[in-house]
Parts: sequence; C-alpha cells; structure tokens
Amino acid sequence: MTTHSLTLDRVSYRLADGRPLFSDLSFSFEPVATGLVGANGAGKSVLARLLAGRLLPDSGQVRGSGRVFLLPTPGYPPAGTVGELAGVGAELAALQRIEAGSVDEADFTCIGDRWDLRERLKQQWQALGLPNDLDHAQPAARLSGGQAMQVALSGAWASGADWLILDEPSNHLDARHRQQLYEQLQQWRGGLLAISHDRELLGRMQQIVELDGRGLHRYGGPWQHYAEARTAEREAAAAQLDHARAQHRQQQRSAREQHERQQQRQARGNRDAKQANQAPILLGRQKQRAEASHGRAQQVQAERLQASAEHLRAAASAVHAAPELALFAGAGDRGSTRLLQAEALVLPHGCSAPLQLEIRRGQRIAVVGDNGSGKSTLLRVLAGQLPARSGIVQRHAPLALLDQQLLGLSGGCSILDSVQAANPSADPGELRTRLALLGLDAQRIQRAARSLSDGERVKGTLASVLYADPAPQLLLLDEPGNALDLSALQALEELLAAWPGALVMVSHDRHLLQALRPTQVLQVSTEGWQWRDAL
Repeated sequence: MTTHSLTLDRVSYRLADGRPLFSDLSFSFEPVATGLVGANGAGKSVLARLLAGRLLPDSGQVRGSGRVFLLPTPGYPPAGTVGELAGVGAELAALQRIEAGSVDEADFTCIGDRWDLRERLKQQWQALGLPNDLDHAQPAARLSGGQAMQVALSGAWASGADWLILDEPSNHLDARHRQQLYEQLQQWRGGLLAISHDRELLGRMQQIVELDGRGLHRYGGPWQHYAEARTAEREAAAAQLDHARAQHRQQQRSAREQHERQQQRQARGNRDAKQANQAPILLGRQKQRAEASHGRAQQVQAERLQASAEHLRAAASAVHAAPELALFAGAGDRGSTRLLQAEALVLPHGCSAPLQLEIRRGQRIAVVGDNGSGKSTLLRVLAGQLPARSGIVQRHAPLALLDQQLLGLSGGCSILDSVQAANPSADPGELRTRLALLGLDAQRIQRAARSLSDGERVKGTLASVLYADPAPQLLLLDEPGNALDLSALQALEELLAAWPGALVMVSHDRHLLQALRPTQVLQVSTEGWQWRDAL
C-alpha cells in the first residue's frame, strides 16, 4: 500500500463571486479507503479539485507526493471524447503524436511508462461489458449515464496513480456494476478518497470524514460507525442545548429578581431618608455607597447573563437540523384514474421489444435494468421529450419528469426563476418558504445554476417539479437520489413514501427503491420487458 498522504495546511479558498468557502482548513488524509460526506454546497467537489491540484488555494498549501487521479462527476450527457471522459485524453493524444513521429519531450513525459494505455482501457471496457465497438476517439455523448460512469472509472483503474479521488463514483451505475465497483475499491491498494452519499459504498470504507462549516472531522470505521457517532453527537448537542437554555433562563430570572430587590431597597431607602434626622452629607455618602454596590452587582450579573447567552448560541450552533423535503401535492387524487397509456411502444434507443403500459392512480412502478437498456429513454418518451420509434403514448393527466440532465436548471437560470416559471401564480413568499424546507436558503435560490453544486441543482429541479401548476398527478423520476446529501436522501425517501399520486422511478439505489414501496417492478433488458411484483 502507498505511504503517500495528502495534507491541507491552513488552506483558504474563495469562490468566483468572492464568497469564502474554506478558511484556515488544516487536515491530513491518510492513505486508507476514506469516504468524504457533507451537505450539498459544503465544498466537497472543490476540495477534491484542490487536493488534485486542479485548483490553487487563495492561501495556505496543499502538500502531497505521488500522482493523484481525480474523477469528477461526469456531466450528462458527457462532453468531449470517450478518451477525455476516461481522464486520459491528453495521454492518448500524446501517444498518437509520438506514433506519428513526434520527438517532443513533453509528449514522452506525459505518457511516462503507460505505453499500453489503449490496451489497458480496452481490457477494462471489455470486463465492464461496454460495447465492443467503443473507441477512445468517439463522442462520449453516445453513452448512457451508467456507461459514461464506467468509462470514467476505467480511466481511474488504468491510471496507475498513487491516489484516487472519486466524486460520486456509483452515480448512474446499475446493480451489477455497483457491485463490481465495490469489489474494485476493496482491491485498490493506493490512497483512496471517495466523495459519496451511497450508503453501501460508504459501508466499505475504512473511515468517514465529514466536511461542514466548521471544517473536516474524522470518524473511524465505515458508514454504520459514522451514522451511530453522528446520532450520538446530535443527541449530546441537543441535551447540551437544553441545559444551556435552562441556565440562560435561570440567569434571566436572577437578573430580574436582583433588579426588583434593588428597586425595593431604593424605595425603602428613600422613605427612610425622609423620616430620618441625619445630616444631608451622611445621607449622600450612604446613597453613593449603595449605588456603587448596586453598580458592581449589576456588572457581575450582566457578565453572567452575557456568558450564558454566548454559551446558548454556541450550543445552538452545534445542533444541525436535517433538511426537510416538504410535500405540497393536494391534487394527486383528482381527474381520471387512468393517467397514462402506451400501446406497442418501441423506444428509439435501448430495448427494441414493444411495451404495453397503463399507469393508474396510486401505482408506484420501479424501473430496473442494466445500463444502456433504455430506462431513461423510456421516461423521456413517456414525458413527450423524445419521439418513440413506433407505438402510441396517451397522457390523461398532468405529469412531470425529473431527468438526469436537469434541463430546467442550467446556465444563468436560478432556482427561484425555475420554480416561479413552473408556478407563476404562486405567492413568491410561499415559494421561498417551500425552498427553505428543501435546505435552500435565500442566497442560494437566487444564484445562477452554474454556480450551484449538483445536489443543490437536484433539489431545485425537484422543487420545480413538485410545486408546478398544474400539480402533477404522475411523477417520472430518473435517478432522483443522484448527488443528494445523506440528510436530503433520507427526506426524499420519506417524501416518496408519502406521495399521493402515481410514480415511475428509475434508480439503482437499493435503499431508495425500497422506500418507494413499489406496487410493480418493470425490468428491462436489451431483449425485452418483464413485469415483477417485488424488487
């Protein structure tokens, strides 16, 4: 195993708009299988790019030895060539130039000792079951989401790097290829940092590191250990908050009681002074002593009250409320019981067998199958975004599609713009409240989508779908859990369980599929369609 480590030494980094993301961040990543978790927008992907040398910090240093391979989350559809998607586009180009006669030293340095790179990639692709005619010069956009991730991972395995940094490596992978990924990760003998919210993947890590506003925190053991430790932390923080509130209330009572006693003493002193036969100078000295004593007592009490208030604020800041996905879908039971019908439907890509499909109110259909079999294509055809090769689709009720491409949130469009466009008559304040319940604050919902994390864009797109007018009676969800943080995933599962309308969901996340509680399972392969009663 490699002895290389990656160290952050007082690293600070600001985003392009000037917002500070990290400040004086210090941490050392040990060369063991490490899962990196954190809320959407916390900066996990930026941290990965800093560790890989793709970004430079504004201050501080990132230290490490050995070669680092970074696998960013591939966009969908992926850009560039298949070789570029595998993260070795520069190496393949250098190899091609050398074969054409180049003697440029830079080309030889780029290749290093990887003269068999093309052959190693081909072997990886064959082992993964990718198309036999796949070539590194082909456009990557021809690949499905799962195939794109497999190609990206093949570059990681063939890289010969000392460290792998993988950003959501199980996204889009079907069950078979997820299991293959888990086995490959366990066999990897170099340093490994996996940014993931895949609970099965995290369960195979040797340690979990969490990134939040306070910095990086190390937890020993796999996912279950982390989950138990975080639960214990939350319970301890909540107990500490209750204790701090009680102490602060006690200090407030003491301050009120002290003020009342002083008022009573002062009133009594004024009465006594009027009745006493003492020289004015003596009365003045007594008043001065009393006021001085009261002043000191007030100062002590004020300091105690301030200290208890600061303690209360610190205790409150340590309590992290899990984001909540609010469900506003009262129209799910209106209209026809038959929501959609497809007859002799043949897809333009993937499975070529015809499909008979009828979706009625209350149905919850899980669509499963291998990568490239046509699951995402099916949803786009049902939604009317793609034409079928043949057959008829009849839609009898409002529906909405949450797709992998997040077409509703791109470029300069903000989450608030997207949600208001989907429901222009809604009260803006109400929409802001609903977005806040998704863990999206007032600042995030007004930023351009290009500046948001993938998880924040998923939440925004989900809000645009759920809060549309007319309200959808049928939801078509294509890998809705991709890029969501752990708290949001749990909330999404609760939302799916409570959704009153019909659902058709494509997912490879076993936990999410179980939360769907499907009434039927539609399994697709390149050969045909098969209906099942259970997962």
